[in-house]
Amino acid sequence: MELRTNIAGIELKNPLMPASGPLVGSYEKMMAIADFGVGCMVGKTISIKGAEVPRPCIIANNNSIMNAELWSEYPLDYWIYHILPALRRDLHIPLILSVGYTKEDMEVLIPALDEYCDAFEVSTHYVGKDLSLIGETVSTITALTKKPVFMKISPHIPDPVAFAKVVQQNGAKGIVAINSLGPTMKIDAAKRKVLVGNEEGELWTSGPAIKPVALAIINKIKMAMPEFTVIGVGGIESAVDVVEFLLAGADAVQMLSAAMLKGKDLYEKILRELPEVLTKLEFASVEEVINTPLQKGKVKYDPSYPAVDKEKCTLCGICQRVCPYFAITVAESVQVDCSKCFGCGLCESRCPVKALTGAL
Repeated sequence: MELRTNIAGIELKNPLMPASGPLVGSYEKMMAIADFGVGCMVGKTISIKGAEVPRPCIIANNNSIMNAELWSEYPLDYWIYHILPALRRDLHIPLILSVGYTKEDMEVLIPALDEYCDAFEVSTHYVGKDLSLIGETVSTITALTKKPVFMKISPHIPDPVAFAKVVQQNGAKGIVAINSLGPTMKIDAAKRKVLVGNEEGELWTSGPAIKPVALAIINKIKMAMPEFTVIGVGGIESAVDVVEFLLAGADAVQMLSAAMLKGKDLYEKILRELPEVLTKLEFASVEEVINTPLQKGKVKYDPSYPAVDKEKCTLCGICQRVCPYFAITVAESVQVDCSKCFGCGLCESRCPVKALTGAL
């Protein structure tokens, strides 16, 4: 199975890479992740000064990570003298360095880091929503390097397409979509306190929970700018997720939070399973997935009612409990009252054994 892909002229042996964050904050960490077979490496965001990080700083549930970390705890000088030379020598896949945050920071960071990487990723989390300021920042960066620059979009940007057009006009070669959601908060009712957070009790949320937001923003940008490189990030936890992101418009993908939730070897697991998933979905290559149009827009307004496969149905009753139209009853069998059913599709999506079909 052919897994290769291309991001702004950089050839990758496969589309999976880590996202910037705790797992890629040192030489040892990045080399360990590289050993799982990823196609590209991304470093933790570097700024001039090291970040002062509150402790504890990370908390998780089943489908998300909430994180109070900022950028790298190591300053620029530490990266240059203690991490990057060895990484450049020993890492045999492309390296994207994440940098932040202001235009003035970039004037120092980009020249200092240029020799160590194949591309730059720039987070705009703390730059704000002003597109003119973002455009100036991109222009400053692209004037200082010939390497591709990928701008990472925050989900709070009101118009993702306008953002993408501004950064393209100022020399960026692509978008990384999306950054974490926030601010968010985690409260412990018994302790009457915020468990983890900054001085305001705030964190940023990432992981599988934000996947639907990421897919929508990626697709919106790709539909408006089909030739612009998009690196998808935000919620990937399986090989099927990788395919979904590629269908939405991504040219490659990043994953971090799911590896923190399920274990760092998830990179290896996804890459092992990706060829089988592609074959099952009748794709011959990653490139074919990327080039496959995503079907959408065929909206109908007349309801289709769910049919029940009695051989699959376990009479668990979930469909009855969740139906917002009170149209389903479960006794000796599942009965759908079509005079009440709205054809919304919720029951079909919640059935654990896929015994309901026809509404979606």
